Amino acid sequence: MTPLILLADEKKSAAVTDWSARIGWLVGLALFVALVYWLMREGWKWRGTLQGDLPELPTAPDDLGEARLTMSGRYHGSTTAGQWLDRIVARGLGSRSRAELTLTDAGLDVVRPGATDFFIPADALREALLGKGIAGKVLTEGGLLVVTWAHGDKLIDSGFRSDHAAEHTEWVDAINSMIKTLSTEGAER
Repeated sequence: MTPLILLADEKKSAAVTDWSARIGWLVGLALFVALVYWLMREGWKWRGTLQGDLPELPTAPDDLGEARLTMSGRYHGSTTAGQWLDRIVARGLGSRSRAELTLTDAGLDVVRPGATDFFIPADALREALLGKGIAGKVLTEGGLLVVTWAHGDKLIDSGFRSDHAAEHTEWVDAINSMIKTLSTEGAER
């Protein structure tokens, strides 16, 4: 019985003796992560430069009129219309943020704390629909309100998610009804 006890006593883990190799690997890994982050940041800035021809975003008029609908939620980004992965980063449209939306007869006012606010005039609205993804953000089917609008010579899709996703259908109906009314009035002129 004594040899078994001695065998159990002798098993010990080896002491770590090569600290310089471990520290070297950690420093190398930290430098690699920093390089990847820097390259991603440069890519973001380059995309903004390429999209520099995008005109300034409209600001809300002093008198918006009576609110048809309001919504609190998140702004998930804007893309080239129909291309849900082609993110637009120019003019601050690439920054995800909280958002307060107000739909009036004048258009859609998007207030984003900590990011650039913008206004979509009623005559620039093209379509609203329920989507499931935009700019790399994927949600459940119908979990995203996607508003298509014209800005300069570009059609843009902007994605919003309400704090209460059940509101999305009401927003789609209201925006599309507003677009239809404006196009009918424009055809009568």
